[in-house]
Amino acid sequence: MYIPKYYRVTDVNEIREFIQLNSFGTLVTTKQGKPIATHLPLQLRKEEDAYYLTGHVAYGNPQWKTFEACEDVLVMFQGPHAYISSSWYEQENVPTWNYQAVHVYGTASILNEEELKQDLAMLLQKYEKHRNNPVLWDKLSPQLLEKELKGIVGFKIQVQEIQAANKLSQNRNEKDYQNIVNKLYEEEDLHSQQMAEVMKKKLKKDK
Repeated sequence: MYIPKYYRVTDVNEIREFIQLNSFGTLVTTKQGKPIATHLPLQLRKEEDAYYLTGHVAYGNPQWKTFEACEDVLVMFQGPHAYISSSWYEQENVPTWNYQAVHVYGTASILNEEELKQDLAMLLQKYEKHRNNPVLWDKLSPQLLEKELKGIVGFKIQVQEIQAANKLSQNRNEKDYQNIVNKLYEEEDLHSQQMAEVMKKKLKKDK
């Protein structure tokens, strides 16, 4: 991913938090030279000194069969994004697009049954624990779990390289920056309003 210096993110904690908040990623591998992709929820985990992304795909999805042949797999995570009109600047310029994105490269391997069960239990815990009637692993019947486990393949990706970009109008002066935030709040598009929130938080953090 091409990342100009203004937008490059290197802080590990910031990247980890971003992935946790935007964990529905895109997994990309190649099959006979052709890129293939799956969109799925992933978890970022640390084991000793290494980071891993874990998840699962349907058994019928042929992508898991490409893991062994691929030296590297790519996972992409994306946050809010929004069109930025150059009419919001003090001086004449061209429009652009603000966004947040993280690319993770690594090597993939298949989880054994016990590892898959643990990963699924953690996934349910993350997305269900705050609900009134949480559907957690130990509340599901063994018969249902056995049936569902036969239909999926779990995997983990050992993280080898991370590229992260926050394109948030950092190259604009303070007046332009604040005006962009205000204008984004006025847009009816949800992504634009989310981008305004991200830019507002960054402004407070940097002060």
